[in-house]
Amino acid sequence: MDERTPISSIMTREVVTLNNTDTLEMAEHLFKSKKIRHIPIVRGPHVIGILSYTDLLRISFADAFSEDTHEVDTSVYTLFTIEQVMARNLVSVNSNTTIKEVAEIFAVREFHALPVVDDNRLVGIVTTTDLIKFLLAQF
Repeated sequence: MDERTPISSIMTREVVTLNNTDTLEMAEHLFKSKKIRHIPIVRGPHVIGILSYTDLLRISFADAFSEDTHEVDTSVYTLFTIEQVMARNLVSVNSNTTIKEVAEIFAVREFHALPVVDDNRLVGIVTTTDLIKFLLAQF
């Protein structure tokens, strides 16, 4: 394993994003339909935050229902905006950041996903799952 391997070699390039004006109901739909756990929030071309499925669960009882049910009461979603629920303490990396550096960030901070931004443009996302899959492939 080369400790200089860039994060671009393991990041997800086709990133699902939401606009800061989108709804939490739309976020829940994307989390479930795309089977993802983190969505960068954008305002225009800029990443302004990240919403995790856990953030959404904190304000709802959606986790009490199976993914197959369509009877979740989403009325609580109208009480909040995405900007009120998303994490704002945004830390991002660029595509040349090494996998080792990203692992160090995950180890020290309580993040499970980092937006990958080059020249103020979102080019990917890297998650702890991406890192674990990379490490497992080394064995």
